Amino acid sequence: MMDEQAMALLAGILEALWRAERERPDKPCSLARLSKQTQLPMSVLRRQLTLMADAGLVEVTLDEGGISGRVALRDAGRQLIAE
Repeated sequence: MMDEQAMALLAGILEALWRAERERPDKPCSLARLSKQTQLPMSVLRRQLTLMADAGLVEVTLDEGGISGRVALRDAGRQLIAE
């Protein structure tokens, strides 16, 4: 079970991804942009995205070298936001 802080972090990331998807439906959100929008350090964001990807909420695609990349909501992530 997640604590309130973890749930708030998850909700903030999902909301930022949802907004990014609405603004640019044809393009996944860059990790840099998501980090800026959520005001999370990249290390924290990457850890959360790994957990979210494992849960089937998002799809993360890293560029060569694994430094930068893109993230997109999956159907399960969209459903969670809708609830």
